[in-house]
Amino acid sequence: MSPTIHERAEPGQPSAATKKSLKHEIETILRERIMILDGGMGTMIQQHMLSEEEFRGQEFKDHLKPLKGNNDLLSITQTDIIYKIHKEYLMSGADIIETNTFSSTRIAQADYGLEHLAYRLNKISAQVARKAADDVTAETGHKRYVAGAMGPTNKTLSVSPSVEKPDYRNVTFDELVEAYTEQAKGLLDGGADIILVETIFDTANAKAALFALQKLFEEEYEPRPLFVSGTIVDKSGRTLSGQTGEAFVISISHSEPLCIGLNCALGAVEMRPFIETIGKCTNAYIICYPNAGLPNTFGGYDETPEVTAKHLKTFATDGLVNIVGGCCGTTPAHIREIAEAVQGCKPRVPTSSFSEGYMLLSGLEPFRIGQYTNFVNIGERCNVAGSKRFAKLIMAGKYEDALSVAKAQVEMGAQILDINMDDGMLDGPSAMARFCNFIASEPDIAKKLD
Repeated sequence: MSPTIHERAEPGQPSAATKKSLKHEIETILRERIMILDGGMGTMIQQHMLSEEEFRGQEFKDHLKPLKGNNDLLSITQTDIIYKIHKEYLMSGADIIETNTFSSTRIAQADYGLEHLAYRLNKISAQVARKAADDVTAETGHKRYVAGAMGPTNKTLSVSPSVEKPDYRNVTFDELVEAYTEQAKGLLDGGADIILVETIFDTANAKAALFALQKLFEEEYEPRPLFVSGTIVDKSGRTLSGQTGEAFVISISHSEPLCIGLNCALGAVEMRPFIETIGKCTNAYIICYPNAGLPNTFGGYDETPEVTAKHLKTFATDGLVNIVGGCCGTTPAHIREIAEAVQGCKPRVPTSSFSEGYMLLSGLEPFRIGQYTNFVNIGERCNVAGSKRFAKLIMAGKYEDALSVAKAQVEMGAQILDINMDDGMLDGPSAMARFCNFIASEPDIAKKLD
């Protein structure tokens, strides 16, 4: 029987007391046992082999652009399928299910000509997940939670889409903040318990999402527990934008997430050293949901539920994790095996020793300043008020030449760069953004830029 999902205009917000107790409730569970997250949504959708017509449904049958592959739209056009997938994961042992909203920003939906649908997609998807979680809670007596999933979008702030123009970006920070604000409102109004900023390959994008959430929680909504999950793209141990796992943690630590960790790109075996690294540099709880191994020649995943569960059990027995689940290639069978494997394993105990007594900075790499840190060099020549050469180059629009000033300071031992574009004859914010975009394309300099 298909679920009945009603679209409501009014925000369905629980009381402040409820939300405060919710964070305490989840944290209490995390201290007692390892919680289980669900598995891949796209993996399960693909098994249905839906046609273009099925993606469109009746409402979008005359839409001008192809819609096949827009999995998030299925929350509206094939609600029963999404509901059943959620329920399968819940009945397999998942404590937390993610909303079907990985690409539900107006930025990502622009590929399908459905920008206007962003808020509705998020609200309906959250309501579908909410109903599934509440139904299974009622059936089993075991409380389940909904995590509002916020993906990375299909654009990036840190990497230029044009080789010829290293300073060019096809999206701005403010545009991302606006898109993430709209998405978050839909998720919150739809009843999400947790907000999960996930599959982060560019920390600058994640900062836009976290800023949007901070503003919403300050001005319109009671705060929700926040989970943050990055993506290490290969065995180099870096995100797509070049950050190490430790630098990534420092970059987003201001948001004080309840949980932080990694998902996607790698299988559990390949992910382990990076989970260990992250666990050593945060006092947050650790979430880990890897792919079902590495993809095969055809882009599929061959790792069986038993193998994935075996690997994650070692994470658990070694005290590395608080929440485990699966990403690409994982199914309810994987989640069932994982849940059984980690049952009875003690959760990781967070430590705060990494940050105590230190100033933490990060560019592509981390930098800790403490009582026993040697002399710290700050490069101050990238300053239009302090360097005539730098000011002349910036005023003339010669930003690539101005990079030589930054590079020279790094080569002479500067661990931190101070950049100043404050001048009455200069559009400071624009100049700062453009120069930092150029710096982002130079790894030797960007590793120093906080």
